[in-house]
Amino acid sequence: MSEILCTICARGGSKGIPGKNVREVGGKPLVGHAISDARRWNRSADIVVSTDDDEIASVAEEYGGRVPFRRPAELASDTAGKLPAIHHAVKQMEAIKKEQYDYVVDVDATTPLRRPSDIEDCFTAVQNDDHTTNAYTVCEADKNPYFNMVELDEDGYASLSKEIGPDIVRRQDVPTVYEMNAAVYVYERDFLMETDTIQGEYTRVSVMPPERSVDIDTELDLKFVEFMFERREPEV
Repeated sequence: MSEILCTICARGGSKGIPGKNVREVGGKPLVGHAISDARRWNRSADIVVSTDDDEIASVAEEYGGRVPFRRPAELASDTAGKLPAIHHAVKQMEAIKKEQYDYVVDVDATTPLRRPSDIEDCFTAVQNDDHTTNAYTVCEADKNPYFNMVELDEDGYASLSKEIGPDIVRRQDVPTVYEMNAAVYVYERDFLMETDTIQGEYTRVSVMPPERSVDIDTELDLKFVEFMFERREPEV
């Protein structure tokens, strides 16, 4: 049986939405949704919340998450990346466990419409392929760089972000483009601990529907997610 660490990174200093990770939506605080999704995932995993904040730690423990360490301040600033925080969590938990993990699964607190099946789909994208080192969840992009997205040159003139041939006139004729939705990231442990990027030579994606892919960054996002929870179909 594989040893799996499930990390939930939830720092306290959100600027866009103060106290974001403990804001309630759909009947739970955001960090509570992440913990519940990880606990309902049909895998045996150690679930740990990486935070620098006492209130988040208290709420996380209330919902069944472990908080056996605090994230250092330098890994919880506005400019700190997420991967160093995950590296720190892995090192802390392996020191406690006294053995290495095989996989690390990061479940984001800001995508509460995600379901445990989305975690499983992303996990199996890595586990079921000997070459794949990591995977992350995506959804089909709302805007297409072949048709709807432009870039400006140094003189301020616009051009399409991706060039297409003169014979292509329909969006259906160009490759499908995906956007990362931040819901789930899965790593082989050794790849994770040796990298500073989520993009490797053998990276796969796991596609989620757009109605489960909202990443909360603003108060408007919170209102929209609450709207979606009110109309959500029961899980099968």
